[in-house]
Amino acid sequence: MVRRPTLEDVAERAGVSRSLVSIVMRDAEGASAATRERVKRAADEIGYRPDPRARRLRQHRTKLIGLTFTAGQEFHADLLDGVYVAAEALGYDVVLSAVTPHRDEPRAVRTLVDDRCEGLVLIGSQMRAGALIDLAARVPLVVVARRVRGVDAVRSDDTAGTVLGIEHLVGLGHRRILYLDGGGAPGAAERLRGYRRAVRAAGVPELISPGGLTEREGAAAAAELVRTGELPDVVFAFNDRCALGVMDVLIRSGISVPQKISVMGFDDSPLAGLAHIELTTVRQDSVGLAAAAVERVVGRLDGTLADQRPIDIVREPTLIVRRSTAPATP
Repeated sequence: MVRRPTLEDVAERAGVSRSLVSIVMRDAEGASAATRERVKRAADEIGYRPDPRARRLRQHRTKLIGLTFTAGQEFHADLLDGVYVAAEALGYDVVLSAVTPHRDEPRAVRTLVDDRCEGLVLIGSQMRAGALIDLAARVPLVVVARRVRGVDAVRSDDTAGTVLGIEHLVGLGHRRILYLDGGGAPGAAERLRGYRRAVRAAGVPELISPGGLTEREGAAAAAELVRTGELPDVVFAFNDRCALGVMDVLIRSGISVPQKISVMGFDDSPLAGLAHIELTTVRQDSVGLAAAAVERVVGRLDGTLADQRPIDIVREPTLIVRRSTAPATP
C-alpha cells in the first residue's frame, strides 16, 4: 500500500518546520510569501494534498451539502452539475444520495444526515409535506422542482411552461393536442393546470391521457394510440423522457414525426437536442435553479437567512423549438 505524504514529509523537503508547513496549508498568518511558495512547491513535488475532512473536524463544521436525486432522471443529472458549481463557489462540498427503485427517499435522506451534512437539497422530493417540515426543523433544506408550503422551495413555473407549449402548438394550426399527464410526479398538477388553461383560452378540445416520467410509459401511451388508430395532431408529453418513448413507438409504427404527428416534451434534457431527435420542448433553467437552491441553503447555514420564513422561488421556463413539431397539414 502506497503511503500518503504527510506534513513532516513536506517540512523535510522544504527545509522548514512542521508548524510552518501547517501555517501555509491553513493559509494562516505567520509565513512570508517566499516561504509559502517554497512549501507549496515542495508539497506539489511529493504529491501532498491536505485532508479536507481533518480541516472540517478542526473547524467543528463539515461544510457539506447533501443532495438527493432520482437515478435515471436526466433533468436531475443536469441539476447535479449546477449544484456542484454553486456549492464550490461558496466554499461547500456536495454529498450525493440517490433514490432508486430499491432505495427510497427517506433512506437516502438518512444517509446524508448520518454523514453530517449541514444542509440538504432535495430534487423532486416526493416525501409528505409534513415530513419535510419536520425535517426542515432539524436541518436546513431546500426542495427543488416542487412547491411545499412551510419549506424553502425552488422550482420552475410549470403552469407557464405548458401554456408556452400550447400557445406554440396552436400557433402552428393544431387543434387536437393530446397531453400525457405526469400523475403524482412533482410539478405534474401545475403542468396539467397550464394545459387546461391554455386549451380553454384557445378554444380547442381538452385531450388528456395517462403518461408518466419514463420512456416506457410514453411508449405505452403511444402504443395505445397506434392500436386505436385515433391519432391527435400533437402529443405533448409530461417530460422529455416520456416524449422520447412516444417518438420511438410512432416512428417504428411507420408514423412520421412531425409530418404525420408532432411531439413535444418538457425539461430540455441533453437527449432532446441530439441531431436524430431534435425534440421541441420547454426548457427549465437548471443552472439558475441549482444556484438558487444552494444560495438559499447556504444562507440558512451561515446565518444570513436564519430568521427568514420559508419562501417559494420561481424561475420562468423558455420554449425551445426544434424539428419534432411542424405546422398542421390541411
